[in-house]
Amino acid sequence: MIFHHILLQIFHNFNQERSISAPFHLLRGKRSGQTVQDVGIYQLHQYFGILPKLTRTKYNEELSTLIENQSLIVKDDGFYELTRNADEQLKKMQKLSLDGWHYRGNEHIYFARLSLIIQTLSHQRAGQMTFVPIQKDEQVQQWAKGFLKANQYKGGQLQPRLLNEIHSSLEQTNVEESGKNILILRLSGYGSSGLTWQQIGFQENMNDIDLQVIYIATLHNWMNIILANSEYFPLLHQMADGLRIKNPLTGSAFHSAELFNNGHSIEEISKIRNLKLSTIEDHIVELAMNEPHFKLEQFVSTVDIKKVFTAVDDYNTRKLKVLHEVVPHLTYFQLRLVLARGEQDAT
Repeated sequence: MIFHHILLQIFHNFNQERSISAPFHLLRGKRSGQTVQDVGIYQLHQYFGILPKLTRTKYNEELSTLIENQSLIVKDDGFYELTRNADEQLKKMQKLSLDGWHYRGNEHIYFARLSLIIQTLSHQRAGQMTFVPIQKDEQVQQWAKGFLKANQYKGGQLQPRLLNEIHSSLEQTNVEESGKNILILRLSGYGSSGLTWQQIGFQENMNDIDLQVIYIATLHNWMNIILANSEYFPLLHQMADGLRIKNPLTGSAFHSAELFNNGHSIEEISKIRNLKLSTIEDHIVELAMNEPHFKLEQFVSTVDIKKVFTAVDDYNTRKLKVLHEVVPHLTYFQLRLVLARGEQDAT
């Protein structure tokens, strides 16, 4: 089961250093400082926010299955252990390329736009322009109206151009055919409605949550192709443009980052923004995670960076308390910065 494999991978990355609830918050895209920093510390960017509507009930059901098949042991203190069975499953895990950190659920906006435009063009071709739109969101409807008008859909040439771009771009998208089929089955047109997850599950012999994960992975990869090749897919690029987040910083962290990049110290930012020093430190850690040109050496020496990752390897942990005992001259803030930045600065 694909979702089970993803859960096991997240638990594996957490290395028994987070509670049994941590993957739930990660998958839903919780914007708390702890969850956001866990993304960087444990290298879990691809899974962040891929299932924003995941319920606690559904999550607990899937955990129960992992416990029943002896992949996961939950301790009384709310933490966990992975079993040998889990290790074997991880070796067989189907590799899915996800980009939750940069899309944040915006892939659904792209597909909503696409599906409404396809539905409209299909009805236009049939000469039946009175229909119930598949997408109820007014913003999506207004966007689609603007797109259709700008691309002169009444001339009748938009549909073949769009279909050509869809076929061509999907051919270049390196995902399983099952993922592409799921996308097509979700589309509606004149005389045919898109299938529900339950209907597709019956047809593909898969459960709902696995289907949705494959669907999201397919959208992420497809959109990456479209956004990187705007000259070849101009229509699809219009639908996807602006939906991949270039600056994933939270609103408050963004303001602190601006001040920091303008030369203000952490202490100065704390006074300017009237926020606790620890809050500004959280923002700088988030900046280190997301800014490719962030200079970690302004806070931690290259020698100490290497010491931290040597300790990570030697003790098989990313727990700040343990690492602080190994390199006591570094503050917890410095340790968080190093871990959030990753080993790219350790070479």
